[in-house]
Amino acid sequence: MFDLPPDLPRLRTLRTWYGMWVGRIDEAIVAAEQREKERQQGEERGPPAPDWVMEFSIGAGARPIELHVGGCCAAVKRQRVITREQAPAALADGIRACIHCRQDTELGVL
Repeated sequence: MFDLPPDLPRLRTLRTWYGMWVGRIDEAIVAAEQREKERQQGEERGPPAPDWVMEFSIGAGARPIELHVGGCCAAVKRQRVITREQAPAALADGIRACIHCRQDTELGVL
């Protein structure tokens, strides 16, 4: 590694310097732990996933393209919440059912 200085004043200076850094590191650890705790609480207290979501295409004239159960891993960010009454109507209008969450089976639509 490296050799420490032999005299007491420089040793005390090094101890002060590294003590200061240890304190800053400890503060950063406490802050990171607090952020993680708040993130976990936010996930636990956050709103529940909606029952049904409609996925939309990209662009200015975005049109509905696929129906998902709320919280489906295949649903993209371009989505809107819909009601249970709107879901079977969307399937009847030809909107594709997600092959992952199979909400059409849950709705009783074959």
